[in-house]
Amino acid sequence: MRILVIEDDRQSRDYLVRALAEDGHLTDTADDGSTGLQKAREGTYDVMVVDRMLPKMDGLAMVHVLRAVGVGTPALFLTAMGSAEDRVAGLTGGGDDYLVKPFHYEELAARLALLGRGRANPAPQVNVLRHRDLVLDRLRRTAERGGMRILLKPLEFRLLEHFMMHPDRVFTRMMLLEQIWGFRFDPQTNIVETHISHLRRKIDLPDEPSMIATVRHAGYCLRAD
Repeated sequence: MRILVIEDDRQSRDYLVRALAEDGHLTDTADDGSTGLQKAREGTYDVMVVDRMLPKMDGLAMVHVLRAVGVGTPALFLTAMGSAEDRVAGLTGGGDDYLVKPFHYEELAARLALLGRGRANPAPQVNVLRHRDLVLDRLRRTAERGGMRILLKPLEFRLLEHFMMHPDRVFTRMMLLEQIWGFRFDPQTNIVETHISHLRRKIDLPDEPSMIATVRHAGYCLRAD
């Protein structure tokens, strides 16, 4: 894989570069968030390893900007910030995985392999998704219903995109936490319910059933009818 390592601590950065090279990976590096942002936008990488505490632009802000401009390269936060609140902030802010320092390299390597697996042989992508009069343009990152533009935040876009790729399929709350936010644990928050509520307010029409149906004791799905 080609991996972008964004880490300001030289000793840690050099260790990662050597270890990844021994495993056969190609690496680029950046020692601040601003440089990391530029390289991530201009280069083609299978995955990024990102420290949270970076000079010029912190890692969380950097990944948030990348997601906002449509760069979907998987990002693993590798950081000493290990509280539950820090993990939640990283995963809801656009990160795909979160590993706390100190760490075992074998675990990091396994997580990177998992993140990069889906990019090794990507399936052909449908750029425009349609569901009744709802249209989602995955390249332009735009949404509209009945010809009217809908302004979606990055996570709202990802959630709607997921539903539209699997119409009439029921997703449990935990499935959505794993597939949209990357959680492998239940953060005990109402983050799923909140985002679905916001999304419904933006895509639903007055006096019509919600496009995203609640399936009692099961989860949520995009209505086929």
